Amino acid sequence: MAPPSAAAPPSSGGFTAGRFIMQVINGRWLMQSGSFMIMANAGATYLFGVYSKEIKSTLGYDQSTLNTLGSVKDLGANVGVLSGLLAEVTPPWFVLTVGAAMNFGGYFMVWLAVTKKIPRPANWQMYVYICAGANSQNFANTGSLVPCVKNFPENRGRLIGLMKGYVGLSGAIFTQLYLAIYGDDAKSMILFIGWLPAAVSLVFAPVMRIMKPSTHKNEVKVLWYYLIAAVVTAFVIMGVIIAQKCVHFSHSEYVASATVVCLLVSAPFFIGLRQEIATWQSRKKEYLESESESTPSSIVIQDPAKPEPESEFVDETKNTNKNTPWYKDIFKKPERGEDYTILQALLSVDMLIIFVSTFCALGCSLTAIDNLGQIGESLGYPSHTVSTFVSLVSIFNFFGRVFSGFVSEKLVLEWKVPRTLMMTFSLLLPCVGDLIVAFPFKGSVYAATLIIGFSFGIQLTILFIILSELFGLKYYSTIFNCGQLAGPIGSYTLNVKTVGRLYDREALRQLADRGMTRSMVRELTCIGTECYRVSFLILACVNFFGALVSLVLVMRTRKYYKSDIYKKFRDEMEAIDTKKEVKMVHHSQSQS
Repeated sequence: MAPPSAAAPPSSGGFTAGRFIMQVINGRWLMQSGSFMIMANAGATYLFGVYSKEIKSTLGYDQSTLNTLGSVKDLGANVGVLSGLLAEVTPPWFVLTVGAAMNFGGYFMVWLAVTKKIPRPANWQMYVYICAGANSQNFANTGSLVPCVKNFPENRGRLIGLMKGYVGLSGAIFTQLYLAIYGDDAKSMILFIGWLPAAVSLVFAPVMRIMKPSTHKNEVKVLWYYLIAAVVTAFVIMGVIIAQKCVHFSHSEYVASATVVCLLVSAPFFIGLRQEIATWQSRKKEYLESESESTPSSIVIQDPAKPEPESEFVDETKNTNKNTPWYKDIFKKPERGEDYTILQALLSVDMLIIFVSTFCALGCSLTAIDNLGQIGESLGYPSHTVSTFVSLVSIFNFFGRVFSGFVSEKLVLEWKVPRTLMMTFSLLLPCVGDLIVAFPFKGSVYAATLIIGFSFGIQLTILFIILSELFGLKYYSTIFNCGQLAGPIGSYTLNVKTVGRLYDREALRQLADRGMTRSMVRELTCIGTECYRVSFLILACVNFFGALVSLVLVMRTRKYYKSDIYKKFRDEMEAIDTKKEVKMVHHSQSQS
């Protein structure tokens, strides 16, 4: 008798520890837990505010040059077309490996320049180094997020919220770890964000794979367990940050707090292992029950002839596509939710609206976050509070991401509220934060940090979810990387051409008032409430304009969101589960 296939359950004597270990390694839950770890180390770009002052002072940059460097960093972090196209033709582990090499190489060169271990690089060389390091974030996103979305299509909203939430939380996690390892040394932070994300990606790359989606009776409950673990981690880190601000921590106390954070971040592994044990026991029970069936009445499913028409349809489509010019169907777009081609998606009206809204949303948020260090300095905050601002942005970035994933999912499924309305909300909210920076008061930067961090978390996550829902999952890895291109364009326009120039103009005016010129100072610094007033009033107006544009998308998609947007995926998973039951019944029959 021939041995059972890999898809069939093992024989009654085959439920061994070795087989269980292989199931865990090849299972969906270890892959999911590993993806959380990769994403928790993929947010190095949000730490620019911590070490940007070191770059400015060491290399003698003015604010416009520093803002240009920050915008190039944002460009690298958001231009993920290469990683998306690579993911279309290579497995996820290869995408993650390439990203790890880019991450280490880029940030290592920046560290060498800042520590003066190499001659002072030209500006364009620094742009290349930081762009390469930041671009690795797209490879981590694509190599871990895309497989998970395809493996859990019916819960993609919650899942993207969780995974992007860990990216948002990564800044606070990095801060705690580097304080424990290196102390308050911003230069060492650059080296740290170079080697740690690369190492984590290489460790978990082998378990990242795209699997056939299947139903799991406790899938939503497991995602809620993941959410609870992540929220507890966020609150603990926030408590540690508050304690570090109120009480002086010794090095051993920093190590203790970092150890607690590491244990909490690893909690998803225990949740995933628990689910793999439950899956193993369930498979064993189902197999023993099917084996004990002696009557043929249990075999009620005919020999699987149903898939034949489906396979013929797919073959017909492939043959038709071979004889159809690539450009013919660009403007013959399918229904929303079906699989668009890359060009169909990019040339659609929906994508144009998303691009403009994203330009406003991510452009303003990235500009505000990149300037946190200089905002605090201009308003007289101590230098050590800059890392506090970055950590708070990271934590509330996390809350915004999980909020957008879980709350928008609830609104869509139960009340049929268009998910695009969440994008409008995420553009209106940061207007308040921008106005707080423009008209500061005591402690105002803390309030602005929380609002802008929370809004930014919603913006990026909701963008990824909307793109998957409107344009399908077939070319998702490329479409979502193209969709976020508006972010760096907005960041360059607003950060370099607007905020940076207005800052330098005010700083030069202050120098002139003191009877000095630019050549007389190494670092151009602006002090006072006027440094960012006009620029952040402009950011508030841009956010409001983006909110108005996003309302057009809300009106265009309201009919789509009133339908059952996940029915297609439920039908596919039910068909896959039916095939598995057929194989199990036939295997049981052959054993008897």
